[in-house]
Amino acid sequence: MKHSGDLSAWIKKAASDAGFDLSGIAPVQDFPDLTYFPEWIAAGRAGEMKYLESRNDAGELRRASLRSVFPWARSVVVCAINYNTAHPYSTEVSDSTRGWISRYAWSREDYHDSVLRRLHELEAKLKETCGDETPIETRSYVDTGPVVERVYAKYAGVGWLGKNTCVINQKIGSWLFLGVIVTSLELTPDLPAPDRCGTCTRCIDACPTEALIAPYELDSNKCISYLTIEKRGTIPDELRDGMGHQVFGCDICQDVCPWNRKAPSTDKPEFQPREGLVNPALAWLAEISEEEFREKLHGSPIKRAKRSGLRRNALIAIGNSGENGLLPVVERACRDDDPVIADAARWACRQIQTKSTPA
Repeated sequence: MKHSGDLSAWIKKAASDAGFDLSGIAPVQDFPDLTYFPEWIAAGRAGEMKYLESRNDAGELRRASLRSVFPWARSVVVCAINYNTAHPYSTEVSDSTRGWISRYAWSREDYHDSVLRRLHELEAKLKETCGDETPIETRSYVDTGPVVERVYAKYAGVGWLGKNTCVINQKIGSWLFLGVIVTSLELTPDLPAPDRCGTCTRCIDACPTEALIAPYELDSNKCISYLTIEKRGTIPDELRDGMGHQVFGCDICQDVCPWNRKAPSTDKPEFQPREGLVNPALAWLAEISEEEFREKLHGSPIKRAKRSGLRRNALIAIGNSGENGLLPVVERACRDDDPVIADAARWACRQIQTKSTPA
């Protein structure tokens, strides 16, 4: 078997061959960044995302200490792939009858599947290279494991943690899908990526719901991505105005980031947008049928919001649009059997009427 340095270099070459744009290696440690995670959870910043509170038998948060979950873990291979497509930013959309779906969810294939497929390819090659004489333990994850991928990405040199809490790479920006391979191998680690945010606060200043409560601190309860994807039931009235035309996810804090202005576009076909998902018609989303929801969004991350959540989000966006022409859609939704839909529709109706009434 190759020695640690050679193997680390080989892994990065194999990651590139598998289609990843960036890769790096981090040691398994209780990094200072991870000590903040339990505090963040205890403060209620995770909202209703209870899966983040998963604990081991000792009652410790699984994501706070990887070695407490996998005592054999010694290194984490972090891989990243660019999903940026050559389309306008959410801040450039001017048609008020249309909404915004976060660009990560436009893809023809769920990113979990496409990234995990590449990770498994790399994992298999790694085990083959090590051979039977050097048995190793490995686990591959895309958002699903006891790993705070962003923190390990920082210590693997893939990118720094920006003030918007996203991983930012100096060369290709922050439109990155992350995947990790946890391994028992003692690999040569990379140096952590230096923070290059400087004095810039554009992401914090641009957040319409003030979810970035301080540099590097996010309150999920106010985050538009959380509200439109993870939040079930009704959305607090005081946050609805700030949601604007966002119907699934939010790209604003990345759209305004200077490091994304020259971010390269991906040529990978699975990340190209499905028809109708770039600036979708709000009327269509507000009245999408169960059958169309299943068929049009089959295999899409958008299904995580569920049909009720997507319709709710579209109705709030309609209310924010102030478009009188969309009132018939709103009025029909006011009579919906789903109380969450009816509530959002009544709010939208009031908003449109208020905005169309001369001062």
